[in-house]
Amino acid sequence: QVQLVESGGGMVQPGGSLRLSCVGSGFAFNIYDMMWVRQAPGKGPEWVSRIRAGGGLVSYKESVKGRFTISRDDAKNTLFMDMNDLKPEDTALYYCLRPYGNLKGQGTHVTVSS
Repeated sequence: QVQLVESGGGMVQPGGSLRLSCVGSGFAFNIYDMMWVRQAPGKGPEWVSRIRAGGGLVSYKESVKGRFTISRDDAKNTLFMDMNDLKPEDTALYYCLRPYGNLKGQGTHVTVSS
């Protein structure tokens, strides 16, 4: 079964950290670019970060640069995002996306609140 399954979300205080994971199955994970996308309550989805196949090139939404780090472990078919110095405006449903074929997971909730 072709799927993406995210984990690692939760509730943290401002300034806190989380590590999101996304495990892919049913396809050759290593040959695809992957992305993290988020959707805040009442808003549309927005791209957060992208990593090329092979992991050599990454890009970030301006507001998360220096705080979020995307990475991948192709041996484990897993995409990661390390999120530091979290802010209330980072609160959203985060999901991973394979742009080819628009495959996405169910998402994991991140809530940043004091």
